[in-house]
Amino acid sequence: MIRRVGAVLILVALWSLAWALTGRLDFILPPPWTVAAALWEHRDLLAEHGAITLAEIALGLVVGGGMGVLAALSLALWRPAALWLWPLFVATQALPVFAIAPLLVLWLGYGMASKIAMAALIIFFPVASAFYDGLRRTDPDLLDLARTMNASKGAVLRHLRVPAALPGLASGLKVGAAVAPIGAVVGEWVGSSAGLGFLMLHANARLQVPLMFAALLLLAVMAILLHAAISACLRRALPWVHDTLDVQPPARD
Repeated sequence: MIRRVGAVLILVALWSLAWALTGRLDFILPPPWTVAAALWEHRDLLAEHGAITLAEIALGLVVGGGMGVLAALSLALWRPAALWLWPLFVATQALPVFAIAPLLVLWLGYGMASKIAMAALIIFFPVASAFYDGLRRTDPDLLDLARTMNASKGAVLRHLRVPAALPGLASGLKVGAAVAPIGAVVGEWVGSSAGLGFLMLHANARLQVPLMFAALLLLAVMAILLHAAISACLRRALPWVHDTLDVQPPARD
């Protein structure tokens, strides 16, 4: 807890220093206390739009994560899918999100559906890639033992491959939680009547720079909290996976 508070204080100090170095021009970079005042002054407005963006992110994470899991399982179970579909999945990542967002708005409308689809598309690839790599990296000795025991492909998948790939899936979900706000906000920028992205555009047009930074700060906090919540849930669901960075090396004589 002390380290987290210290990290926040360091960020605030660096922010204040950057504000001073830019000539104290609030219309370029407002100081932290001005943004904090805007957060409090517009708390109801930020809460209203933030709830919409949070719903888009959460639903996009569910849809994109589910699609990624199904895609990884399909690639692992059906060899032609790995040969033909995986290059297509990789190619989709080369498309700029701003090029896809107008099409989704055109197809799905200005409501939440296009923003959820945008977030799901961004989340899909990290989840599919991490889970598929985990499915491919099952211990060969265990697979040989399963073949010796005449285990079916379904049993091998259920009892060996999927449990071995769960840590990879956890990593993909955590990456997805971090990048999900990008899809939702880009969708709101292209066409929306609510959400933090919509609020930032209107604040920028009215030169309400502190409000724009307040919305951006709220979006960052939402992403951090969502990432932390998913990490906590995954630690409960996967108690056998340990973070070796937290393990202290043994003392040397």
